[in-house]
Amino acid sequence: MNLEQKTALVEELTEKLKGASGIYLTDFVGLNVKAITQLRARLRKQGFEYVVVKNTLAERAVTELKLPDVTAHFRGPTGLVISTKDPVGPARVLTDFAKENDSRPAVKAAIVERRAMSAAEVQRLAALPSREVLLALLAGALEAPMSQFAYTLQAKLIEMGALLEALRAAREG
Repeated sequence: MNLEQKTALVEELTEKLKGASGIYLTDFVGLNVKAITQLRARLRKQGFEYVVVKNTLAERAVTELKLPDVTAHFRGPTGLVISTKDPVGPARVLTDFAKENDSRPAVKAAIVERRAMSAAEVQRLAALPSREVLLALLAGALEAPMSQFAYTLQAKLIEMGALLEALRAAREG
């Protein structure tokens, strides 16, 4: 590969990483072609991209974008999972796939929302509920006090109606 090709690859990778909200570095040693193809398909289905590039080229792209320093993790075979929409989604996909495939691929590190994360942090991130579930929990937490207040007001209105009915009955009888 000549210098022009390397430069073009770095520029292409830099463009991909520029808009990424999540970048995961994985070690894919031990996965055969069939397993990697399945992983790529799962990631693609969720809207994520799996890229394998030379470590030195990936280091240049990360350094050029002034992302957190994860260059120490560019050792050995490294695959990048790039997410432009959901920064947490790839952590779930990689964790689920690793459970099914003898802990492969192993997550080396990640950059999520321009913050470096270790493999252990990625594991904790994967255990979090999805964004939709968290939003639903938040909506439920916000809605519960309002519902309780509305039920309390309704109970007082029913009690007032019962008292007025009892007063009417007492005056008539």
